[in-house]
Parts: sequence; structure tokens; C-alpha cells
Amino acid sequence: MEVESFEDEAVAKLLNDWFVSIKVDREERPDVDKVYMSYVQALYGGGGWPLSVFLSPDLKPLMGGTYFPPDDKYGRPGFKTILRKLKEAWDSKRDMLIKRGSYAIEQLSEAMSASSDSDKLPDGVPADALRLCSEQLSGSYDSKFGGFGSAPKFPRPVEINLMLYHSKKLEDTGKLDGANRIQKMVFFSLQCMAKGGMHDHIGGGFHRYSVDECWHVPHFEKMLYDQGQLANVYLDAFSITKDTFYSYISRDILDYLRRDMIGPEGEIFSAEDADSAETEGAARKKEGAFYIWTGKEVADILGEHAALFEEHYYIKQSGNCNLSGMSDPHDEFKGKNVLIERKEPSELASKYGMSIETYQEILGECRHKLFEVRSRRPKPHLDDKVIVSWNGLAISSFARASKILKGEVEGTKFYFPVVGTEAKGYLRIAEKAAFFIWKQLYNVETHRLHHSFRHSPSKAPAFLDDYAFLISGLLDLYEFGGGINWLLWAIELQETQDALFLDRTGGGYFNNTGEDSSVLLRVKEDHDGAEPSGNSVSAINLIRLASMVAGSKAEHYKQNAEHLLAVFERRLKDMAMAVPLMCCAADMLHVPSRKQVVVVGERTSGDFENMLAAAHALYDPNRTVIHIDPNNKEEMGFWEVNNSNVALMAKNNFAVDKVVALVCQNFTCSPPVTDHSSLESLLSKKPSSSLT
Repeated sequence: MEVESFEDEAVAKLLNDWFVSIKVDREERPDVDKVYMSYVQALYGGGGWPLSVFLSPDLKPLMGGTYFPPDDKYGRPGFKTILRKLKEAWDSKRDMLIKRGSYAIEQLSEAMSASSDSDKLPDGVPADALRLCSEQLSGSYDSKFGGFGSAPKFPRPVEINLMLYHSKKLEDTGKLDGANRIQKMVFFSLQCMAKGGMHDHIGGGFHRYSVDECWHVPHFEKMLYDQGQLANVYLDAFSITKDTFYSYISRDILDYLRRDMIGPEGEIFSAEDADSAETEGAARKKEGAFYIWTGKEVADILGEHAALFEEHYYIKQSGNCNLSGMSDPHDEFKGKNVLIERKEPSELASKYGMSIETYQEILGECRHKLFEVRSRRPKPHLDDKVIVSWNGLAISSFARASKILKGEVEGTKFYFPVVGTEAKGYLRIAEKAAFFIWKQLYNVETHRLHHSFRHSPSKAPAFLDDYAFLISGLLDLYEFGGGINWLLWAIELQETQDALFLDRTGGGYFNNTGEDSSVLLRVKEDHDGAEPSGNSVSAINLIRLASMVAGSKAEHYKQNAEHLLAVFERRLKDMAMAVPLMCCAADMLHVPSRKQVVVVGERTSGDFENMLAAAHALYDPNRTVIHIDPNNKEEMGFWEVNNSNVALMAKNNFAVDKVVALVCQNFTCSPPVTDHSSLESLLSKKPSSSLT
């Protein structure tokens, strides 16, 4: 529509004569987008972008829709026709239009701000929701190409989160067949995504989604929220399997972010466009131009290794975007190739008579050569906005990588585009990004965040997702080795979030503060889509915070989580597949006792790092890690006030030149262990037998 209508002189004349045109950046103002998208979805049964909505002067919606061609065609009214009809209706039926718009907003307001008189979910709902969501996802599983659902295929990491969470629960209760069946679906899906064209094999990271069922031809935009979440699910897969295929993909994503998406002060940018010019100075940009290759280009660049590379990445002289009828229906990529892996490296290494190491080394060198050539092409536009919520997701993945990747076998080799950084380097990146937000987007007096930054903080206040995702990232930053200051900030932000967004009577969190009267709806968002919902993430944050502190504060967090989940009882019962992360949260809250690992010792020692890595080595979403250096007065002071048991454990188990770990559950702790392998074996025991 940008090209067809908004750059058209005739359309511009109609708009300028009769309308006031307002362009909304939905990343900058998701609250505004949500109001009018909800209206279009409710009225027409579906929505999407581009979104065009026509409003009365008091901002009530009169009519809306998604794509309109400039003139009548495809059986749809053209944009010019819509403009003329609306002008006629406004002149002749104005009162009726306004009344209808007001009624629609009233109905939406009622429907989208659910509340609950009950302050907790009925027994049985969490377990049923978890099982139901897992069954529904399993029913939509694509056994041929991996993933859940049909084309277009989005990665939707929240679905992977749910499936891994459920498989762990089944495993812990001895239902190994069910656990293995779910894990096979997840791991096959993650492998297919990583081998497909949705993954940028040359530069790292993932594109937004695949237009076809085989993860081949993507929509080439790269979003930060995808990178953060995908890095985390590949880290989870590695912590379960110890297969470096998954740790390599995590590194691939994080190294892409570090190279291309991080600003001078550690801030992490939000996106790269799908379109770019094919040549310098070209008038029009084209989808994927930066990323696709002709067979001749590849052959000329790679010379002697071209045949090996072409076979590995399914490159054809005639182009390879014909794997599916949906891959390139309009012949946009005719004669071009999107890299995809369709054969096993071991099989091809054997065919070429070389070791797998040599084969991988050659592939890495080839990728590097193509990367150098690609970097001289006109680049897609970098959206250098810094969005707090998305930075929160990335902070989480960098922090978690710093310990989980220490589980790689020593001497593991990495090939371009992975650099092979020392794992703890990722923690520094996470801390730098968090510090940027604290310095540039946080008011230490009001304890409020701004939503985004570009050259300066935006005027938009932060939304629920900004608080929830950042708190989650800060909890990971603390648990995976960052200082106590990050935990203190997370607690402070949670207090602000409660003050601004919590419905203290009805339960749950609104998506905005309600302070801007021009935003007509306060919605309680629950859908876990490409991004998780702020309410799902908040529920998990509250559960995690309740497991760290003690007394009335812990009880307060738990009660807020209980009430929040009660608000969405109907969704959990009827539409579990729409709220996978909330299903996990509901189950987490009803786990009889969360496992706590307490690590005590001098933070500067290598043993402390190793013990923390052991605490996080195994996949367990129902575990909290607390680490404390008794020499640090600030840390000891925090625990003495917020959880005296932890402070006492630190005092009683502190010894110079020794790092001690304890595993606690049901108010009982294991005997202290003093080496990381003992901690790992203690944590690997089944719940019933792990403690004495």
C-alpha cells in the first residue's frame, strides 16, 4: 500500500481534501495499534498489517480493514472507492457512524478487560491446561518439515517453551515415553528451522517467518524479539541434549546481534528490514535482495569449493525457490537461491572423502567469503530504535548463554559466522544493555521507564511488556551471575509495574497506564504469539520473585500471580493453545515446592563461576538460583532484610578458598557440596530422591 496508494497522486488528493492522515508506528505505540487492530478483528473476524482505520474526530473507529488495492480488483473495493464512500457516509449518516463506533469501543472495552472475583484458579485447571495445550500443539505438528501448524510458519518460541516444560514434567513423573515423544517433535522442529532458509546461514540470526511449509523462503525481516527468544530455546535444547548443534545455533544468533545490532553504549537495536536495493542507487528496493544468490555468483566466488557448497545448500543454476508451491508464487525469486540444508554433513563429508571437521571448516570458509561479498551490497535499513521490552528478551538470552554454554565440551570448534567467544563475555553484553536502559530510559526518582530510545528517549511511556520483559531479563541477569543490583532493580520495577498496570480489584495487568485519554481501551493482553503476553511473563516473574524473598513480600507476589491467572481461567480451559506460556505459569505456581540452589563463596574465584554453571547446567524451569558472597556487605544486607534463611546459610557455609552449594526444597536442604560435579549430579536426581 505504501507504493500503490500512499505514493499515488490521486489517492493523496482525496486524503488531503477530506481526511487528516496519521501514520502510527506500531512498535512505538503498540497501545494505539492494539485499540484499532482489536476493532478490525472483532468486526471483520481477522486483522493484520497494513492496517487502515477511519476515525471520527474524537478517535472512535468508523470503519477499517487491512490491505486495499488502489482500484477495485481481486473482488475487493479499491482504496479510492473506500475514501469516496466514507466521505458520502460522513456527509449523510454521520450520527449513525459515530454511534456505531462508540458502541463498538464500549463492547470491546468490556470484552478485553476481563476480571475475576475469585483470587485463584480452581484445582486441576493448571494441569489440564498444560496437557490440553501440549495435545493441541501435538495435533498440529508437521512430522515432515517440523514446526506446529501450516504455512506461513512462524517460529513462535512460546510453543517450544510449553512443549519442553511439559516433557520435563512427564519425565519427572516417570512418563518417559510421553516425554521422549514431545522432545522428538521439538528437536526435529528446531533442526528444521535452523537448516531452513529462515535461518541466515551467512550472517547468523533468523528471519521473521517462512512463507512455505518447509522453512525455506522467508519474509526477510529480522526482529530482535525473535532473536532473543530463539537463542533461549536453542540454549534449552542444548542443556537437555548436550548436542553442540543447538549451542552453535544459540551462538550464531547472539554473535549476529553482537556484530550487527548493538550500539556503542551496549544498546540493542530492534530490527533489520526485509527489502533493500539490488544495486547502489536503484530506485526500488526488493524483498530479500541482500540475502539471495544466483548460482553463477556462488560459483564465481567459491571456485574449487563451489560444488561442495552448492550441494550442501541446495543451490541450483536455475534457482531453488521452487521447493513448495507457496515458496515463490509470484516468481519474485526466479533464478535466485535461498540457502537451505537438505542433507546431513556427515553423509556429504563421506562423499567428498574428508573428515567432518575438514568439511565443516571448508563450509565456514565459504560462508565467510560470501559474507564479505554480501557486505558490499546495499544493506537493508537498520531500525536503530532501542525498545525496552525486546532488549529485555535479548538480555535474558545473553545472560543465560554465559553459563549454559560452559557445558560445551572443551575444545569445541566453531565456524563462521560463529566467533566462539568465551561464554562469560556474553554476560558483559547483557549487563551493558541493561545499564544502557537504566541510564537512558529509566527515571530513578519516579522509578518509571520510557518505552524506546532513538537519539533520545521517546515521549511514549513504557507499557506492560516493557516492565515485564525487562524484569524477566534482569532476573536472568542476576541468577546467571550478575550483581545483586540487577535483582534490586527488578524488585523496584515490579513495584512500579504494580502501581501503574495492576487491576487491584479484578486481577491481572492492563497493557497501558490509562493516563493517556486518547487511547480508548485498556486491555488485559493474554495471547502468547510471536512475543509472549505481558501477563504470562508477569505471572512467571512473580513466581520467581516469590521464591527468592520470604515472608509477606513473597506472599504478596504469589497472591498477585494467583489472581492474575484466575482472570484468564476461561482462556486456559477453552483456548490453551493461544496461551502456552500462561499454561506454564499456571503449572509453575502449583508446583508443590520450587527448587532453590544457593551458591556461597567469593565471587571472584573461578570455582564460583563453575559452581554457577553447574547450577544452570540442566534444564529445569522450576529452579531458582541464588548466589551470595558473604564478603559483600550490600548482598548480605539485602538477604538479611528479604530472606534471613539465605543470609544464615551464607554465614554458616562460608569458608575462605571454598565455594559451597546447597539445594533446598520443601524447607529442607541437602548437605553442602563443594565441587561443581557433585552439584550437577545432585540436581540430576529425580525430585523425590534429590534431598536428604
